[in-house]
Amino acid sequence: MAEVEASKSLSGLLNGIAQKVYYNNSDITEELLKTELYPDLSPEEFRALHDRMKSLLKSIASADMDHAQLEAYLTAQTKRQGSGGVTAEQAAALSRFWKSQRVRVRESLLAQSRWEPTLRGLSWRVDLQTAASQGDVAHSGPVALMELELGRIGQESEFLCLEFDEAKVNQMLKKMADIQESIDGIVHRP
Repeated sequence: MAEVEASKSLSGLLNGIAQKVYYNNSDITEELLKTELYPDLSPEEFRALHDRMKSLLKSIASADMDHAQLEAYLTAQTKRQGSGGVTAEQAAALSRFWKSQRVRVRESLLAQSRWEPTLRGLSWRVDLQTAASQGDVAHSGPVALMELELGRIGQESEFLCLEFDEAKVNQMLKKMADIQESIDGIVHRP
């Protein structure tokens, strides 16, 4: 019976850490978790357990471990001696937690890493602009029309329409090549 309670407390701790770290629930605090789940532990013992589980969850989440990777990782953790490792019961609780929460944690991490507003869609086409449509006999040629769909989470999209003639397309492609060259220069530095 004590093992069942310990398993429930650890599952509650893992869920509490996830609520705080990944789901931005500010109502969850370390003090609340200690009071509700581990009232018999000293503050130092609870902090050590909390920090260890938080560290393990961050490692698992940042690697987005699949089942095989998780099992290998947890097996290695159970073989570690001293305060750095985990017990078999803790490993089992971590495995159950990750199996049920992996998708939700991953979605949360992706959402936290996105810039706002996001590009939701892009469509483009090339049209032939005629003199009659512009009233300008001198300018008739192909134009690129681009429509960007931009939006923030929970809001309706906004649309931005752009029109480029051949010179503007070439200018934009040159700037994009310059940006790529700059990125390559930073990435490939020794």
